[in-house]
Amino acid sequence: MPSLDRFARDKLAEREQQRLRRSIVETDAGDGIHVVRGNRTLLSFCSNDYLNLSQHPKVKRAAAAAAERYGAGAGASRLVTGSHPLYAELEARLARLKGTEAACVFGSGYLANAGIIPALAGRSDLILIDELAHSSMHAGTRLSGAAVMPFRHNDVAHLGALLDTERRQYRHALIVTEGVFSMDGDLAPLAELSALAKHHDAWLMSDDAHGVGVLGGGRGSAFASAQAAGIPLQMGTLSKAIGSYGAYVCASRAVIELLHNRARTLIYSTGLPPAALGAAIAALDIIDSEPDYVALPLQKARMFTRAANLPAAQSAIVPVTVGSADAALRAQALLEQEGFLVIAIRPPTVPEGTARLRVTFSAAHPDESIERLAALVRSRILS
Repeated sequence: MPSLDRFARDKLAEREQQRLRRSIVETDAGDGIHVVRGNRTLLSFCSNDYLNLSQHPKVKRAAAAAAERYGAGAGASRLVTGSHPLYAELEARLARLKGTEAACVFGSGYLANAGIIPALAGRSDLILIDELAHSSMHAGTRLSGAAVMPFRHNDVAHLGALLDTERRQYRHALIVTEGVFSMDGDLAPLAELSALAKHHDAWLMSDDAHGVGVLGGGRGSAFASAQAAGIPLQMGTLSKAIGSYGAYVCASRAVIELLHNRARTLIYSTGLPPAALGAAIAALDIIDSEPDYVALPLQKARMFTRAANLPAAQSAIVPVTVGSADAALRAQALLEQEGFLVIAIRPPTVPEGTARLRVTFSAAHPDESIERLAALVRSRILS
């Protein structure tokens, strides 16, 4: 056997033994909340399409019209010929939504975080990152070459202590967090982090992938409280509540122009297909015009947590922590037998001993199905 194949098989066998092996399963998206797997139709509670906009007729028509007008692909990097006119319209809309001077769209959330952070921080700088921040943010910090210090999850006092002792040794400091944490669904204390950043002349960057379109009337986690948190680097994705594909960062015009010149994942990536941008623009129209609809995912998540006797949901994401990877897989199988698709999340995505079901809520989920799922979780998984 070739050594590469032997290496791959040994690693897969090791993961299988630990109950951590993953497989890609063909899934027909159906109507967005119902999916078809293995000839079975299941009600999905694991999609990030919180407003079901990927299936909205207006969004699909906009995607088709953009492809018809501009073609199926961008053809080149945005800095060559790939920045077709829809980019300017979408970036202006995003900047307006987030209250910034400008915005820049990237190919994906991972590409955005892996490009923005190294463009702003280097060897003479310090990055302080929430220990539970998304993998792509940790990847960006490693690519930067900066000194990296994790701080305890949402622990403002720990972050403040690190800044007190370490900030003066570095040219610049960048604080990196998620607005809504993707595996726990809890919110970062953005107002406190913002105040701390200003006090220490540090720059705050928040990944709002799971907040935009859901919290703050659709504007995201920075706007979830009565007083908006001042965040100079507001990153997010187009692929979750916005229902399309891609990512963005909203910032000052000077910062955006710097990213055009330094963010390698922007400079060396082909532009997004026009259909993705057309769809995102149409989705933002719906988010702007239908505040009651935008409020539904959080309302439905809180309906679930009340019925399941869990702490009140802070976002459209609710973790049901069961401990071991094996227990999470058993819980997933139990719910699938009952007609629900809820995926088990296992290490290394989450820390050892915290494997869980990650339950996500869409505006389109029927209330009676939420109640039935909550009853199953309460009586069969958490009992």
